[in-house]
Amino acid sequence: MITVEIQEIALKLETDSRVFSPSHVDAGTLAMLARMEWEADDKVLDLGCGCGVVGILAAKKLTEAQVLLCDICPAAVELSRVNAALNDLPNLRILQSDVYSNIDEHDFTAILSNPPYHADFSVAKRIIEGGFQRLVLGGRILMVTKRRDWYEKKLTAVFGGVSVRETGGYYVFLAQKRTATIPARKNKQQALSRKLQRKAAARRTAGFRI
Repeated sequence: MITVEIQEIALKLETDSRVFSPSHVDAGTLAMLARMEWEADDKVLDLGCGCGVVGILAAKKLTEAQVLLCDICPAAVELSRVNAALNDLPNLRILQSDVYSNIDEHDFTAILSNPPYHADFSVAKRIIEGGFQRLVLGGRILMVTKRRDWYEKKLTAVFGGVSVRETGGYYVFLAQKRTATIPARKNKQQALSRKLQRKAAARRTAGFRI
């Protein structure tokens, strides 16, 4: 059993080798939680919950009714349920779900995820694109990985921007949903740099074909 204090809340967590980081709470998860600013009216999704630390902390900060945990791994769901009971949260909702496949809600204000960043990016792509659809306007997604470039570009493309903070070799990404739809990709002319656009305009004025 792990005993840990996070944000002045003491947690007891049963864990085993079937889930990620069985001997301690992962440093990346702690870095992500350190960046989370809890709001009284939050509705939180702990996506890929593992043994449940993020969702259980969220329920302690908020209420059980405001939090949903999910994981594709049956062992993670089982352990999260055990740990919810250990931490006096018997009514915490915990589902087995392949990313969002068993989640119907589209009114989350915060999605937190420590994705499997040693695999390919297909899961992360589903987390980011599906997360946009399941957040309310103003909602935010927090992710932590050891890779920066792909996540920064993908979150920027979907959310229109992202803030990145590096902590101990981990990158914590925070993006907010500011529009109802994913921003359209710019066409080729829009994608030209301002310098190239000015050059093109000058050539047209001079009578050159471009």
